[in-house]
Amino acid sequence: MMSSAETPRTKPRILVVEDEAHLAEGIRFNLEQEGYDVVVVGDGRSAVDHLADAARGPFDLVILDLMLPEMSGYEVARRTRASGNFVAILILTAKDDEADVVRGLEEGADDYLTKPFRLNELLARVRGLLRRRRWDGVETTSEPQRDVRVGDAVIHFDRFSIETPRETVTLTTREVGLLRALVDREGETVTRGELLEQVWGLRPDTRTRVIDSFIVRLRRHLEVDPSRPTHIVSVRGRGYRFER
Repeated sequence: MMSSAETPRTKPRILVVEDEAHLAEGIRFNLEQEGYDVVVVGDGRSAVDHLADAARGPFDLVILDLMLPEMSGYEVARRTRASGNFVAILILTAKDDEADVVRGLEEGADDYLTKPFRLNELLARVRGLLRRRRWDGVETTSEPQRDVRVGDAVIHFDRFSIETPRETVTLTTREVGLLRALVDREGETVTRGELLEQVWGLRPDTRTRVIDSFIVRLRRHLEVDPSRPTHIVSVRGRGYRFER
């Protein structure tokens, strides 16, 4: 007979980092109704401790506020990525300036949702992130671990990184997913709607600039001149195309 310690974990584990207790408990209740295993903490330092504590077991997703006691959500995301933890991170915050969105994504978040939010949208974002844990859910026809050389840079999909002569840059799972969506259709235009659906799990007609923010960051590491890209090319009014 299998003991409880030996029972395989089947429920996705979600860490909710939110200092507004009423909101945190509401999110917990609705996530648990969806069948998720939910842990709630109210400050940034506790979030880092939970994510670093192997004894507690890994998390599949973090829902992270930015304005937290002890340590900001930005710092939580940065430390999580710096430690080599590529758990999916969804920022949930009242800070809705574009600069805040870009900073959150650059610190390692995979997605960004502002308050007030609709419950159905939050649940859809959660499902999309969890569904895309294996190679970010992007279905490919290529070998999943092949490296791709782009100019003087090399994309290491198996290591979640881009290596250049100057540095090695760690990628989030969402960045890997976006790159794979483009690389696997090299020379073709991949529409914004296709990217939103395949990589973010969102409706193709969702109005968001999250793709653009990710493209800006990737161009910094893959392009000789990010203002005049030759590898990740914008196709006006449609989407993006990848060229070697």
